[in-house]
Amino acid sequence: MSVYDFSAKTIDGTEKSLADYKGKVLLIVNTASACGLTPHYKGLQALYDKYKDQELVVLGFPCNQFAGQEPGTEEEIKEFCELKYQVTFPMFAKIDVKGENAHPLYTYLVNNIPADTRTGDIEWNFVKFLVNRDGEPVKQFSARTEPEALEEDIKGLLSK
Repeated sequence: MSVYDFSAKTIDGTEKSLADYKGKVLLIVNTASACGLTPHYKGLQALYDKYKDQELVVLGFPCNQFAGQEPGTEEEIKEFCELKYQVTFPMFAKIDVKGENAHPLYTYLVNNIPADTRTGDIEWNFVKFLVNRDGEPVKQFSARTEPEALEEDIKGLLSK
């Protein structure tokens, strides 16, 4: 099993198979528009801009589970991300990332991240999962980890 076995609804409402990203390095992030960490969008977009031609794809999954910091509709979230942070990486519809209604992708990520790179439960918005070209989660980064701090790990996976 890999992340390629899952699909999710895009922010525009179409179902998207993650198998469409086969062979790419993925950075999967739960996002929110009204969080103190929302400026992470800027760093995520910078990583995407810098490495997308080397096959890095950032995938944003809005989530309202943490202090209600993503209350908007998909249309409002998309507009906010595009206007405020010029986000061009793929964004998905709002999901739960933990608990009994967690999206199966997130259940898979949490349960399959190597123990030595796991930072624990998804504690807040902007927890980051790095996935290799085979669709296997390889490293988890806590919410407060700045996107720029992932660059060496990303470069390492892109070189494989």
